[in-house]
Amino acid sequence: MLNSMEQLIRQLELIPPGSTVLCAVSGGADSVCLLHALYRLRSRLGFSLAAAHFDHQLRGEESRRDARFVEQFVSLCCGAQHLSDGRILPPVSLYLGSGDVAGQARARGAGLEETAREMRYAFLRRAAAQAGADRIATAHTADDNAETILLHLTRGAGLRGLGGIPPRRGEIIRPLLTTTRRDVEEYLAFYALPHMEDSSNLSDEFSRNRIRHQVIPVLEELSPGFLSRMEETAALLRADEDCLTGLARELAAQARPAEEGFSLDALALSSAPIPVSSRAVRLLLGQLWGGDQNCARVHLTAVLDLCRGSDPSAQIHLPHNTLARRVYDRLELCLRRDESAPLSPAVLPLPGRLTWGGWLAVCRTERYEGGPQGPWEFWLDREAAPSLTLRPRRTGDHLTPAGRPGKSLKKWMIQEKIPRHLRDTLPILDCRGAVAAAAGLGPDRAFLPRPGQAAWHIALASAPDQTIPPKETEKE
Repeated sequence: MLNSMEQLIRQLELIPPGSTVLCAVSGGADSVCLLHALYRLRSRLGFSLAAAHFDHQLRGEESRRDARFVEQFVSLCCGAQHLSDGRILPPVSLYLGSGDVAGQARARGAGLEETAREMRYAFLRRAAAQAGADRIATAHTADDNAETILLHLTRGAGLRGLGGIPPRRGEIIRPLLTTTRRDVEEYLAFYALPHMEDSSNLSDEFSRNRIRHQVIPVLEELSPGFLSRMEETAALLRADEDCLTGLARELAAQARPAEEGFSLDALALSSAPIPVSSRAVRLLLGQLWGGDQNCARVHLTAVLDLCRGSDPSAQIHLPHNTLARRVYDRLELCLRRDESAPLSPAVLPLPGRLTWGGWLAVCRTERYEGGPQGPWEFWLDREAAPSLTLRPRRTGDHLTPAGRPGKSLKKWMIQEKIPRHLRDTLPILDCRGAVAAAAGLGPDRAFLPRPGQAAWHIALASAPDQTIPPKETEKE
């Protein structure tokens, strides 16, 4: 068993020479075996070792008993080590922690198992920082991996779930992943090592325990060596997953920053193979969610359907207050802002400047020399526009640009492909109830000055978080 464990560590470079490993020890058979095996391997592999135990406070005196046992075991079995070459390795340091998992679960409205895992790993990372450890070893075995894969299979899973528990994820390593529970028991018996039994592991009330006690023994009986082959199969599936994820990263790398999120060519996503495109969406959502890639298949499918759809302004709501929306030929994934109150009209000083709804309007008095009128910078006849008010668009607003037919503002915004979520935030320059000009579209011809005439020179600038696409060719 020790040789198999060492081979896995070397093959996958789980513990580089010179590193420090923090071993999570519950007091159960698997974790006691792991700690003792790492204790024996540290001289051969050249790493330092520390241990940590977290009391979940879920089993009363039994939990406290486990903590006392771990303290005694580390003290008696993991002391200073005298090597044949004269070196002396220091005793293993132990870091202890505890937390009211049941209380936290109630406060969060979350499950016990989920809360216990989050609190345990948070403690282990704190302990690793104290110990100066760059690796955290947990005692997941081949049996644990098979149980996990079978659980995922019953619930429905893709390659990511059927690949089971990876030997390494970040700083977390699992050196026992190719070791069966029977190997662990034989190791403990050979070295006469004690361990504690968790009474909850005996109850078939939990799905994992039913698989452990009822399903896996039958599979082993039908096909001896099932656990070893299951790990080999999981390794192949993880390799396939890594390949597809690599292709997905290349696709996700095409995304560019957008308003509080990412923007990606919808056609690039919809035309890519689904195994690649769905993983690309998962990766981008993971970046938005601080590394959390737990997005349900139904949500990934909905995002890809959004890319394939014909509605250029469709949108769907995703978990974690996230919005997926089409902005014509692009897909945007962004965190939703709190709904803001409707913008109120405000008088633009003539001349002067005004900040309105994240936009800056600057007005100067100039003689119009016949320069081009643009969508964001233009000139208005002073006599035709003795006063101007900035306001959001209204139903019935109409605009007739120079040399072009008159249309409603809504039709112009659709034609110019202004994103729907920005249309109600664009400033409209109102003169006595008429639209003198609209941001992104330019002035109405009724308010255009003649060359040589005194005019208002107006420039509109958007705030950094406002994103307006360039004008496209005219299409209804």
